[in-house]
Amino acid sequence: MEPDLHDQQQQQRLHSVVIITLPPSDDPSQGKTISAFTLNDHDYPLQIPPEDNPNPSFQPDPLHQNPQSRLLFSDLSMGSPRLVLGLLGISLLAVAFYASVFPNSVQMFRVSDERNRDDDSSRETTSFVFPVYHKLRAREFHERILAEGLGLDNEKFVESMDLELVNPVKVNDVLSTSAGSIDSSTTIFPVGGNVYPDGLYYTRILVGKHEDGQYYHLDIDTGSDLTWIQCDAPCTSCAKGPNQLYKPRKDNLVRSSEPFCVEVQRNQLTGHCESCQQCDYEIEYADRSYSMGVLTKDKFHLKLHNGSLAESDIVFGCGYDQQGLLLNTLLKTDGILGLSRAKISLPSQLASRGIISNVVGHCLASDLNGEGYIFMGSDLVPSHGMTWVPMLHHPHLVVYQMQVTKMSYGNAMLSLDGENGRVGKVLFDTGSSYTYLPNQAYSQLVTSLQEVSDSELTRDDSDKALPICWRAKTNSPISSLSDVKKFFRPITLQIGSKWLIISKKLLIQPEDYLIISNKGNVCLGILDGSNVHDGSTIIIGDISMRGRLIVYDNVKQRIGWMKSDCVRPREFDHNVPFFQG
Repeated sequence: MEPDLHDQQQQQRLHSVVIITLPPSDDPSQGKTISAFTLNDHDYPLQIPPEDNPNPSFQPDPLHQNPQSRLLFSDLSMGSPRLVLGLLGISLLAVAFYASVFPNSVQMFRVSDERNRDDDSSRETTSFVFPVYHKLRAREFHERILAEGLGLDNEKFVESMDLELVNPVKVNDVLSTSAGSIDSSTTIFPVGGNVYPDGLYYTRILVGKHEDGQYYHLDIDTGSDLTWIQCDAPCTSCAKGPNQLYKPRKDNLVRSSEPFCVEVQRNQLTGHCESCQQCDYEIEYADRSYSMGVLTKDKFHLKLHNGSLAESDIVFGCGYDQQGLLLNTLLKTDGILGLSRAKISLPSQLASRGIISNVVGHCLASDLNGEGYIFMGSDLVPSHGMTWVPMLHHPHLVVYQMQVTKMSYGNAMLSLDGENGRVGKVLFDTGSSYTYLPNQAYSQLVTSLQEVSDSELTRDDSDKALPICWRAKTNSPISSLSDVKKFFRPITLQIGSKWLIISKKLLIQPEDYLIISNKGNVCLGILDGSNVHDGSTIIIGDISMRGRLIVYDNVKQRIGWMKSDCVRPREFDHNVPFFQG
Protein backbone atom coordinates (compact mmCIF):
# COMPACT_ATOMS: atom_id res chain seq x y z
CA MET A 1 0.00 0.00 0.00
CA GLU A 2 1.32 3.44 -0.92
CA PRO A 3 2.19 5.61 2.13
CA ASP A 4 -0.06 8.53 2.98
CA LEU A 5 2.01 11.47 1.89
CA HIS A 6 -0.30 13.90 3.65
CA ASP A 7 0.16 12.15 7.00
CA GLN A 8 3.87 11.89 6.39
CA GLN A 9 4.13 15.65 5.71
CA GLN A 10 2.21 16.39 8.86
CA GLN A 11 4.42 14.10 10.89
CA GLN A 12 7.59 15.62 9.47
CA ARG A 13 6.46 19.23 9.52
CA LEU A 14 9.53 21.52 9.84
CA HIS A 15 9.84 24.78 11.68
CA SER A 16 12.91 27.00 11.26
CA VAL A 17 14.22 29.97 13.17
CA VAL A 18 16.79 32.20 11.48
CA ILE A 19 18.51 34.91 13.55
CA ILE A 20 20.61 37.50 11.72
CA THR A 21 22.90 39.65 13.87
CA LEU A 22 24.28 42.81 12.22
CA PRO A 23 27.64 44.29 13.33
CA PRO A 24 27.85 47.26 15.72
CA SER A 25 27.44 50.56 13.91
CA ASP A 26 30.78 51.80 15.20
CA ASP A 27 32.65 48.68 14.09
CA PRO A 28 31.15 47.23 10.89
CA SER A 29 34.36 45.26 10.31
CA GLN A 30 33.04 42.59 12.73
CA GLY A 31 30.66 41.45 10.02
CA LYS A 32 27.23 39.94 10.36
CA THR A 33 26.35 36.50 11.76
CA ILE A 34 23.54 34.19 10.75
CA SER A 35 22.25 31.46 13.11
CA ALA A 36 19.73 28.94 11.78
CA PHE A 37 17.84 26.41 13.92
CA THR A 38 15.82 23.68 12.19
CA LEU A 39 13.16 22.08 14.37
CA ASN A 40 11.52 18.74 13.55
CA ASP A 41 8.94 16.62 15.34
CA HIS A 42 10.95 13.38 14.88
CA ASP A 43 13.64 12.22 17.24
CA TYR A 44 16.61 11.79 14.94
CA PRO A 45 19.59 9.84 16.30
CA LEU A 46 22.29 12.06 17.74
CA GLN A 47 25.06 10.35 15.77
CA ILE A 48 25.10 10.44 12.01
CA PRO A 49 25.06 6.91 10.56
CA PRO A 50 28.27 6.03 8.76
CA GLU A 51 26.48 5.43 5.47
CA ASP A 52 25.06 8.96 5.60
CA ASN A 53 28.40 10.54 6.42
CA PRO A 54 30.76 10.08 3.49
CA ASN A 55 33.27 12.46 5.08
CA PRO A 56 34.68 10.69 8.18
CA SER A 57 36.51 13.81 9.29
CA PHE A 58 33.26 15.76 9.67
CA GLN A 59 32.22 16.35 13.29
CA PRO A 60 28.70 17.40 14.24
CA ASP A 61 28.45 20.90 15.71
CA PRO A 62 27.88 21.28 19.47
CA LEU A 63 24.17 21.82 18.98
CA HIS A 64 23.77 18.32 17.55
CA GLN A 65 26.01 16.87 20.26
CA ASN A 66 23.84 18.22 23.08
CA PRO A 67 20.67 16.10 23.52
CA GLN A 68 19.17 18.55 25.99
CA SER A 69 19.35 21.39 23.46
CA ARG A 70 17.83 19.23 20.74
CA LEU A 71 15.03 17.95 22.97
CA LEU A 72 14.26 21.49 24.12
CA PHE A 73 13.60 22.72 20.58
CA SER A 74 11.77 19.51 19.74
CA ASP A 75 9.48 19.97 22.72
CA LEU A 76 8.78 23.57 21.72
CA SER A 77 7.92 22.45 18.20
CA MET A 78 5.65 19.62 19.35
CA GLY A 79 3.96 21.40 22.22
CA SER A 80 3.51 24.96 20.93
CA PRO A 81 4.11 25.74 17.25
CA ARG A 82 2.81 29.24 17.84
CA LEU A 83 5.65 29.86 20.28
CA VAL A 84 8.20 28.97 17.59
CA LEU A 85 6.51 31.24 15.09
CA GLY A 86 6.44 33.93 17.76
CA LEU A 87 10.20 33.60 18.23
CA LEU A 88 10.67 33.96 14.49
CA GLY A 89 8.51 37.08 14.46
CA ILE A 90 10.42 38.61 17.37
CA SER A 91 13.71 37.95 15.56
CA LEU A 92 12.48 39.68 12.42
CA LEU A 93 11.22 42.64 14.44
CA ALA A 94 14.63 42.87 16.15
CA VAL A 95 16.38 43.00 12.78
CA ALA A 96 13.99 45.69 11.52
CA PHE A 97 14.46 47.70 14.71
CA TYR A 98 18.27 47.47 14.39
CA ALA A 99 18.09 48.66 10.80
CA SER A 100 16.10 51.72 11.86
CA VAL A 101 18.38 52.61 14.74
CA PHE A 102 21.71 51.82 13.05
CA PRO A 103 21.06 52.41 9.34
CA ASN A 104 24.73 52.93 8.54
CA SER A 105 25.49 49.23 9.07
CA VAL A 106 22.69 48.23 6.72
CA GLN A 107 23.62 50.95 4.25
CA MET A 108 27.16 49.57 4.17
CA PHE A 109 26.00 46.32 2.58
CA ARG A 110 23.65 48.11 0.22
CA VAL A 111 26.32 50.51 -1.02
CA SER A 112 28.81 47.65 -1.29
CA ASP A 113 26.41 45.74 -3.54
CA GLU A 114 25.85 48.84 -5.65
CA ARG A 115 29.59 49.33 -6.04
CA ASN A 116 30.07 45.72 -7.04
CA ARG A 117 27.45 46.16 -9.73
CA ASP A 118 29.12 49.38 -10.85
CA ASP A 119 32.44 47.59 -11.22
CA ASP A 120 30.84 45.21 -13.72
CA SER A 121 30.04 48.05 -16.07
CA SER A 122 32.27 50.77 -17.47
CA ARG A 123 32.32 53.99 -15.50
CA GLU A 124 31.30 57.15 -17.28
CA THR A 125 32.31 59.58 -14.56
CA THR A 126 35.28 60.17 -12.35
CA SER A 127 36.29 62.50 -9.52
CA PHE A 128 38.51 65.51 -9.10
CA VAL A 129 40.56 66.16 -5.97
CA PHE A 130 41.63 69.71 -5.21
CA PRO A 131 44.21 70.93 -2.70
CA VAL A 132 42.93 73.35 -0.03
CA TYR A 133 45.26 76.09 1.21
CA HIS A 134 44.93 78.81 3.80
CA LYS A 135 48.01 80.92 3.14
CA LEU A 136 51.21 80.85 1.14
CA ARG A 137 53.55 80.13 4.01
CA ALA A 138 51.57 76.98 4.84
CA ARG A 139 51.79 75.80 1.26
CA GLU A 140 55.52 76.44 1.16
CA PHE A 141 55.95 74.53 4.42
CA HIS A 142 54.00 71.49 3.21
CA GLU A 143 55.80 71.41 -0.14
CA ARG A 144 59.17 71.67 1.61
CA ILE A 145 58.29 68.73 3.87
CA LEU A 146 57.10 66.66 0.92
CA ALA A 147 60.18 67.58 -1.07
CA GLU A 148 62.44 66.51 1.79
CA GLY A 149 60.54 63.22 2.06
CA LEU A 150 61.15 62.58 -1.63
CA GLY A 151 64.77 63.66 -1.46
CA LEU A 152 64.29 66.53 -3.90
CA ASP A 153 65.67 70.02 -3.96
CA ASN A 154 62.95 72.28 -2.56
CA GLU A 155 63.26 75.00 -5.20
CA LYS A 156 63.03 72.52 -8.05
CA PHE A 157 60.13 70.70 -6.41
CA VAL A 158 58.03 73.85 -6.02
CA GLU A 159 58.70 74.61 -9.66
CA SER A 160 57.45 71.16 -10.65
CA MET A 161 54.31 71.65 -8.52
CA ASP A 162 53.52 74.83 -10.44
CA LEU A 163 53.96 73.02 -13.74
CA GLU A 164 52.13 69.85 -12.79
CA LEU A 165 49.10 70.42 -14.97
CA VAL A 166 51.07 72.00 -17.81
CA ASN A 167 53.54 69.14 -17.88
CA PRO A 168 51.95 66.25 -15.96
CA VAL A 169 54.42 63.67 -17.27
CA LYS A 170 57.29 65.47 -15.56
CA VAL A 171 55.60 65.50 -12.15
CA ASN A 172 54.29 61.94 -12.43
CA ASP A 173 57.76 60.74 -13.37
CA VAL A 174 59.27 62.56 -10.38
CA LEU A 175 56.81 60.98 -7.94
CA SER A 176 56.88 57.51 -9.42
CA THR A 177 60.67 57.27 -9.56
CA SER A 178 61.20 58.83 -6.14
CA ALA A 179 58.49 56.94 -4.27
CA GLY A 180 59.14 53.55 -5.77
CA SER A 181 55.90 51.64 -6.12
CA ILE A 182 53.60 54.68 -6.11
CA ASP A 183 51.08 54.58 -8.94
CA SER A 184 51.38 57.87 -10.80
CA SER A 185 47.65 57.81 -11.58
CA THR A 186 46.82 58.52 -7.94
CA THR A 187 49.08 61.50 -7.24
CA ILE A 188 47.54 63.89 -4.70
CA PHE A 189 48.79 67.27 -3.50
CA PRO A 190 49.50 68.35 0.10
CA VAL A 191 47.01 70.90 1.48
CA GLY A 192 46.42 73.22 4.43
CA GLY A 193 43.87 75.51 6.10
CA ASN A 194 42.66 77.22 9.29
CA VAL A 195 39.72 79.05 10.80
CA TYR A 196 41.67 81.51 12.93
CA PRO A 197 43.27 83.90 12.20
CA ASP A 198 42.78 83.70 8.40
CA GLY A 199 39.20 82.45 8.50
CA LEU A 200 39.12 80.81 5.09
CA TYR A 201 40.07 77.74 3.08
CA TYR A 202 40.96 77.83 -0.59
CA THR A 203 42.11 75.65 -3.42
CA ARG A 204 44.24 76.25 -6.50
CA ILE A 205 43.04 75.85 -10.10
CA LEU A 206 44.82 76.40 -13.42
CA VAL A 207 42.81 78.60 -15.80
CA GLY A 208 43.59 79.39 -19.43
CA LYS A 209 45.34 77.69 -22.31
CA HIS A 210 48.46 75.67 -21.59
CA GLU A 211 50.83 78.27 -23.00
CA ASP A 212 49.44 81.15 -20.92
CA GLY A 213 47.61 79.35 -18.10
CA GLN A 214 47.72 80.84 -14.62
CA TYR A 215 47.04 79.37 -11.18
CA TYR A 216 44.42 81.13 -9.08
CA HIS A 217 43.64 80.63 -5.40
CA LEU A 218 39.88 80.42 -4.91
CA ASP A 219 37.98 80.54 -1.63
CA ILE A 220 35.84 77.37 -1.55
CA ASP A 221 32.22 78.32 -0.90
CA THR A 222 29.36 75.83 -0.81
CA GLY A 223 26.99 78.77 -0.33
CA SER A 224 27.95 80.53 -3.60
CA ASP A 225 26.65 79.82 -7.07
CA LEU A 226 29.08 81.65 -9.34
CA THR A 227 32.82 81.09 -9.52
CA TRP A 228 34.59 84.38 -10.15
CA ILE A 229 38.17 85.65 -10.35
CA GLN A 230 39.48 89.20 -9.99
CA CYS A 231 40.26 90.44 -13.48
CA ASP A 232 41.84 93.25 -15.43
CA ALA A 233 38.95 94.39 -17.61
CA PRO A 234 40.29 96.92 -16.51
CA CYS A 235 39.85 96.61 -12.77
CA THR A 236 37.95 99.37 -10.97
CA SER A 237 38.48 98.05 -7.41
CA CYS A 238 40.55 94.94 -6.79
CA ALA A 239 42.64 93.74 -3.88
CA LYS A 240 46.25 92.82 -4.43
CA GLY A 241 45.84 89.08 -4.29
CA PRO A 242 48.51 86.38 -4.40
CA ASN A 243 48.45 86.15 -8.22
CA GLN A 244 48.18 88.50 -11.15
CA LEU A 245 44.74 89.58 -12.33
CA TYR A 246 42.99 87.40 -14.88
CA LYS A 247 42.97 88.96 -18.35
CA PRO A 248 39.76 88.14 -20.26
CA ARG A 249 39.59 87.94 -24.04
CA LYS A 250 36.77 89.63 -25.88
CA ASP A 251 35.93 86.53 -27.90
CA ASN A 252 35.40 84.57 -24.64
CA LEU A 253 32.74 86.88 -23.19
CA VAL A 254 29.34 85.31 -22.58
CA ARG A 255 26.50 86.83 -24.57
CA SER A 256 23.35 87.99 -22.83
CA SER A 257 21.26 85.52 -24.82
CA GLU A 258 23.11 82.47 -23.50
CA PRO A 259 21.30 80.31 -20.89
CA PHE A 260 23.90 80.87 -18.15
CA CYS A 261 23.45 84.63 -18.44
CA VAL A 262 19.69 84.28 -18.11
CA GLU A 263 20.26 82.05 -15.05
CA VAL A 264 22.58 84.53 -13.32
CA GLN A 265 20.66 87.72 -14.12
CA ARG A 266 17.29 86.24 -13.20
CA ASN A 267 17.99 86.76 -9.48
CA GLN A 268 19.44 90.25 -9.84
CA LEU A 269 17.52 93.43 -9.07
CA THR A 270 18.20 94.79 -12.55
CA GLY A 271 16.85 91.62 -14.16
CA HIS A 272 17.94 90.11 -17.46
CA CYS A 273 19.19 92.48 -20.17
CA GLU A 274 18.25 90.98 -23.53
CA SER A 275 19.72 93.81 -25.62
CA CYS A 276 23.15 93.86 -23.93
CA GLN A 277 26.15 92.55 -25.84
CA GLN A 278 27.78 91.14 -22.71
CA CYS A 279 26.46 89.50 -19.55
CA ASP A 280 27.00 91.63 -16.45
CA TYR A 281 26.59 90.22 -12.94
CA GLU A 282 26.42 91.63 -9.42
CA ILE A 283 26.65 89.50 -6.26
CA GLU A 284 25.96 90.83 -2.77
CA TYR A 285 27.07 88.81 0.27
CA ALA A 286 25.67 88.64 3.80
CA ASP A 287 28.18 91.20 5.13
CA ARG A 288 27.04 93.67 2.44
CA SER A 289 30.22 93.14 0.39
CA TYR A 290 29.70 92.73 -3.31
CA SER A 291 31.42 91.79 -6.55
CA MET A 292 30.56 93.20 -9.97
CA GLY A 293 31.84 91.92 -13.27
CA VAL A 294 31.07 90.20 -16.52
CA LEU A 295 30.62 86.53 -17.40
CA THR A 296 33.34 84.93 -19.49
CA LYS A 297 34.50 81.42 -20.30
CA ASP A 298 37.91 79.80 -20.37
CA LYS A 299 39.55 76.43 -19.93
CA PHE A 300 39.76 74.99 -16.41
CA HIS A 301 42.41 72.29 -16.08
CA LEU A 302 41.30 69.63 -13.62
CA LYS A 303 43.27 66.63 -12.44
CA LEU A 304 41.29 63.40 -12.20
CA HIS A 305 41.95 61.22 -9.18
CA ASN A 306 43.33 58.47 -11.42
CA GLY A 307 46.08 60.83 -12.58
CA SER A 308 44.72 61.81 -15.98
CA LEU A 309 43.84 65.38 -16.88
CA ALA A 310 40.68 66.99 -18.17
CA GLU A 311 40.11 70.49 -19.46
CA SER A 312 36.73 72.04 -20.00
CA ASP A 313 35.37 75.43 -21.01
CA ILE A 314 33.80 76.79 -17.83
CA VAL A 315 31.62 79.87 -17.50
CA PHE A 316 32.72 82.07 -14.59
CA GLY A 317 32.79 85.66 -13.48
CA CYS A 318 35.46 88.23 -14.35
CA GLY A 319 35.22 90.46 -11.27
CA TYR A 320 36.47 93.98 -11.91
CA ASP A 321 34.81 95.79 -8.97
CA GLN A 322 34.90 94.40 -5.41
CA GLN A 323 33.74 96.39 -2.39
CA GLY A 324 33.45 95.91 1.38
CA LEU A 325 35.02 93.37 3.69
CA LEU A 326 35.43 91.08 0.70
CA LEU A 327 38.59 93.02 -0.16
CA ASN A 328 40.23 91.71 3.04
CA THR A 329 39.60 88.13 1.96
CA LEU A 330 41.04 88.85 -1.48
CA LEU A 331 44.42 89.67 0.05
CA LYS A 332 44.90 85.90 0.33
CA THR A 333 42.78 84.64 -2.58
CA ASP A 334 41.96 85.63 -6.15
CA GLY A 335 38.25 84.94 -6.03
CA ILE A 336 35.46 82.54 -5.09
CA LEU A 337 34.87 78.91 -6.11
CA GLY A 338 31.08 78.45 -6.27
CA LEU A 339 30.09 74.94 -5.18
CA SER A 340 26.33 75.23 -4.67
CA ARG A 341 23.63 73.28 -6.51
CA ALA A 342 23.00 76.10 -8.99
CA LYS A 343 23.41 75.35 -12.70
CA ILE A 344 26.22 77.93 -12.97
CA SER A 345 28.33 76.33 -10.21
CA LEU A 346 31.48 74.44 -11.19
CA PRO A 347 30.27 70.95 -10.16
CA SER A 348 26.94 71.45 -11.92
CA GLN A 349 28.66 72.53 -15.14
CA LEU A 350 30.98 69.50 -15.05
CA ALA A 351 28.08 67.16 -14.26
CA SER A 352 25.93 68.54 -17.09
CA ARG A 353 28.67 67.50 -19.53
CA GLY A 354 28.98 64.00 -18.10
CA ILE A 355 32.48 64.58 -16.77
CA ILE A 356 31.50 63.83 -13.16
CA SER A 357 28.42 62.89 -11.19
CA ASN A 358 27.09 65.86 -9.27
CA VAL A 359 28.64 65.06 -5.89
CA VAL A 360 30.80 67.45 -3.84
CA GLY A 361 32.85 66.48 -0.80
CA HIS A 362 35.26 68.36 1.43
CA CYS A 363 37.37 67.55 4.45
CA LEU A 364 38.73 70.50 6.44
CA ALA A 365 41.13 69.31 9.08
CA SER A 366 41.56 70.97 12.45
CA ASP A 367 44.22 73.67 12.79
CA LEU A 368 46.45 71.17 14.57
CA ASN A 369 47.69 69.67 11.31
CA GLY A 370 46.41 72.09 8.69
CA GLU A 371 45.53 69.57 5.99
CA GLY A 372 42.43 69.05 3.91
CA TYR A 373 40.98 68.32 0.49
CA ILE A 374 37.94 68.79 -1.67
CA PHE A 375 36.62 66.52 -4.40
CA MET A 376 33.94 66.53 -7.07
CA GLY A 377 32.45 63.25 -8.24
CA SER A 378 31.28 60.08 -6.52
CA ASP A 379 34.38 57.88 -6.73
CA LEU A 380 35.77 58.97 -3.35
CA VAL A 381 32.55 58.72 -1.33
CA PRO A 382 33.16 56.10 1.41
CA SER A 383 31.10 52.94 1.06
CA HIS A 384 30.43 52.76 4.80
CA GLY A 385 30.74 54.78 7.98
CA MET A 386 28.81 57.81 6.68
CA THR A 387 25.75 59.27 8.38
CA TRP A 388 23.27 60.23 5.63
CA VAL A 389 20.27 62.54 5.95
CA PRO A 390 17.85 63.86 3.30
CA MET A 391 18.77 67.10 1.58
CA LEU A 392 16.06 69.74 1.62
CA HIS A 393 14.90 70.16 -1.95
CA HIS A 394 13.15 73.18 -3.40
CA PRO A 395 13.10 74.52 -7.00
CA HIS A 396 14.58 77.84 -5.88
CA LEU A 397 16.81 76.42 -3.13
CA VAL A 398 20.35 75.85 -4.39
CA VAL A 399 22.21 75.71 -1.06
CA TYR A 400 22.87 72.58 1.02
CA GLN A 401 20.28 72.33 3.79
CA MET A 402 18.73 69.71 6.06
CA GLN A 403 15.98 69.73 8.67
CA VAL A 404 16.60 69.55 12.42
CA THR A 405 13.98 68.58 14.98
CA LYS A 406 15.87 69.32 18.22
CA MET A 407 18.92 71.26 19.31
CA SER A 408 20.55 71.21 22.72
CA TYR A 409 23.59 72.44 24.63
CA GLY A 410 24.38 69.60 26.98
CA ASN A 411 20.98 68.81 28.52
CA ALA A 412 19.58 72.31 27.94
CA MET A 413 17.25 72.63 24.95
CA LEU A 414 17.81 75.45 22.47
CA SER A 415 14.88 76.94 20.57
CA LEU A 416 14.33 76.38 16.88
CA ASP A 417 13.03 79.36 14.93
CA GLY A 418 11.51 77.10 12.31
CA GLU A 419 7.93 76.22 11.50
CA ASN A 420 5.96 76.60 14.76
CA GLY A 421 9.28 76.28 16.57
CA ARG A 422 9.26 72.53 15.96
CA VAL A 423 11.42 72.10 12.84
CA GLY A 424 14.48 74.14 11.98
CA LYS A 425 16.81 74.37 9.00
CA VAL A 426 20.55 73.79 8.95
CA LEU A 427 22.72 75.19 6.15
CA PHE A 428 26.28 74.00 5.45
CA ASP A 429 28.40 76.94 4.28
CA THR A 430 32.17 76.75 3.80
CA GLY A 431 32.08 80.45 2.99
CA SER A 432 31.34 81.19 6.66
CA SER A 433 34.26 80.97 9.06
CA TYR A 434 32.02 80.56 12.11
CA THR A 435 28.71 78.94 13.02
CA TYR A 436 25.53 81.02 13.43
CA LEU A 437 22.41 80.36 15.51
CA PRO A 438 19.03 82.14 15.38
CA ASN A 439 18.75 84.92 17.95
CA GLN A 440 16.67 83.09 20.56
CA ALA A 441 18.85 79.96 20.46
CA TYR A 442 21.99 82.11 20.62
CA SER A 443 20.70 83.98 23.68
CA GLN A 444 19.86 80.70 25.40
CA LEU A 445 23.34 79.38 24.62
CA VAL A 446 25.02 82.47 26.04
CA THR A 447 22.94 82.13 29.22
CA SER A 448 23.97 78.48 29.58
CA LEU A 449 27.62 79.43 29.09
CA GLN A 450 27.55 81.59 32.21
CA GLU A 451 28.42 78.42 34.11
CA VAL A 452 31.87 78.52 32.48
CA SER A 453 32.78 81.46 34.73
CA ASP A 454 32.28 79.19 37.74
CA SER A 455 35.23 77.11 36.56
CA GLU A 456 38.85 78.12 36.07
CA LEU A 457 37.88 80.63 33.37
CA THR A 458 36.48 84.16 33.47
CA ARG A 459 35.14 86.53 30.79
CA ASP A 460 37.61 88.82 29.07
CA ASP A 461 35.75 91.57 27.20
CA SER A 462 39.01 93.22 26.17
CA ASP A 463 39.69 90.44 23.65
CA LYS A 464 38.15 91.54 20.36
CA ALA A 465 38.92 88.38 18.41
CA LEU A 466 35.28 87.30 18.84
CA PRO A 467 32.32 88.70 20.83
CA ILE A 468 32.73 86.27 23.76
CA CYS A 469 36.12 85.20 25.11
CA TRP A 470 37.38 83.76 28.40
CA ARG A 471 40.80 83.94 30.01
CA ALA A 472 42.33 81.70 32.64
CA LYS A 473 41.85 83.03 36.18
CA THR A 474 45.55 82.45 36.70
CA ASN A 475 46.16 84.97 33.86
CA SER A 476 48.40 82.42 32.15
CA PRO A 477 47.76 82.04 28.39
CA ILE A 478 45.73 79.06 27.23
CA SER A 479 47.77 77.03 24.79
CA SER A 480 45.38 74.24 23.81
CA LEU A 481 41.66 73.58 23.64
CA SER A 482 42.36 70.24 25.28
CA ASP A 483 43.07 72.14 28.51
CA VAL A 484 39.69 73.90 28.63
CA LYS A 485 37.15 71.88 26.63
CA LYS A 486 36.09 70.07 29.82
CA PHE A 487 34.42 73.31 30.97
CA PHE A 488 32.06 73.29 27.95
CA ARG A 489 29.35 70.95 26.72
CA PRO A 490 28.60 69.53 23.26
CA ILE A 491 25.87 70.90 21.03
CA THR A 492 23.60 68.24 19.55
CA LEU A 493 21.53 68.65 16.38
CA GLN A 494 18.87 65.95 16.11
CA ILE A 495 17.71 65.12 12.60
CA GLY A 496 14.77 63.09 11.35
CA SER A 497 12.67 62.31 14.43
CA LYS A 498 12.19 63.75 17.90
CA TRP A 499 12.70 60.26 19.28
CA LEU A 500 16.44 60.07 19.88
CA ILE A 501 16.56 56.28 19.50
CA ILE A 502 15.45 56.37 15.86
CA SER A 503 16.86 59.75 14.78
CA LYS A 504 20.29 60.77 13.56
CA LYS A 505 22.41 63.46 15.11
CA LEU A 506 25.25 65.83 14.36
CA LEU A 507 27.37 66.22 17.48
CA ILE A 508 29.35 69.46 17.72
CA GLN A 509 31.99 69.06 20.40
CA PRO A 510 33.52 72.05 22.24
CA GLU A 511 36.62 71.89 20.04
CA ASP A 512 34.24 72.30 17.08
CA TYR A 513 33.07 75.74 18.21
CA LEU A 514 35.99 77.20 20.19
CA ILE A 515 39.24 78.87 19.12
CA ILE A 516 42.37 80.09 20.91
CA SER A 517 42.92 83.81 20.23
CA ASN A 518 46.23 85.59 19.80
CA LYS A 519 45.92 86.77 23.40
CA GLY A 520 45.87 83.20 24.65
CA ASN A 521 42.15 83.24 25.48
CA VAL A 522 39.47 80.75 24.48
CA CYS A 523 36.70 82.33 22.38
CA LEU A 524 33.23 81.23 21.28
CA GLY A 525 33.08 80.58 17.52
CA ILE A 526 29.28 80.65 17.47
CA LEU A 527 27.68 83.98 16.58
CA ASP A 528 24.25 85.60 16.55
CA GLY A 529 22.67 84.86 13.17
CA SER A 530 19.84 87.40 13.37
CA ASN A 531 21.09 89.29 10.32
CA VAL A 532 22.58 86.36 8.42
CA HIS A 533 20.66 84.56 5.66
CA ASP A 534 16.98 84.62 6.69
CA GLY A 535 17.72 85.00 10.42
CA SER A 536 16.05 81.69 11.33
CA THR A 537 18.51 79.22 9.80
CA ILE A 538 21.33 77.48 11.67
CA ILE A 539 24.49 77.98 9.61
CA ILE A 540 27.29 75.47 10.06
CA GLY A 541 30.54 77.25 9.24
CA ASP A 542 34.13 76.06 8.80
CA ILE A 543 34.80 75.94 12.54
CA SER A 544 32.19 73.19 13.04
CA MET A 545 33.10 71.26 9.87
CA ARG A 546 36.72 70.63 10.79
CA GLY A 547 37.71 67.02 11.32
CA ARG A 548 34.80 65.73 9.23
CA LEU A 549 34.36 64.51 5.70
CA ILE A 550 31.14 66.14 4.48
CA VAL A 551 29.53 65.04 1.23
CA TYR A 552 26.73 66.73 -0.72
CA ASP A 553 25.19 64.12 -3.02
CA ASN A 554 23.05 66.03 -5.50
CA VAL A 555 22.24 62.84 -7.40
CA LYS A 556 20.63 61.04 -4.45
CA GLN A 557 19.56 64.27 -2.73
CA ARG A 558 21.34 63.61 0.55
CA ILE A 559 24.00 65.05 2.84
CA GLY A 560 26.45 62.85 4.71
CA TRP A 561 29.32 63.16 7.17
CA MET A 562 31.82 61.12 9.12
CA LYS A 563 34.79 61.79 11.39
CA SER A 564 38.12 62.01 9.57
CA ASP A 565 41.66 63.27 10.06
CA CYS A 566 41.41 64.69 6.52
CA VAL A 567 44.92 63.54 5.70
CA ARG A 568 43.83 61.72 2.56
CA PRO A 569 40.71 60.32 0.89
CA ARG A 570 39.98 56.79 2.12
CA GLU A 571 40.37 55.42 -1.42
CA PHE A 572 44.05 56.42 -1.40
CA ASP A 573 45.10 54.87 1.91
CA HIS A 574 46.65 51.82 0.33
CA ASN A 575 48.61 53.24 -2.57
CA VAL A 576 49.59 56.88 -2.29
CA PRO A 577 51.10 59.16 0.38
CA PHE A 578 48.49 61.93 0.15
CA PHE A 579 50.42 64.01 2.66
CA GLN A 580 53.81 63.61 4.24
CA GLY A 581 55.22 65.60 7.10
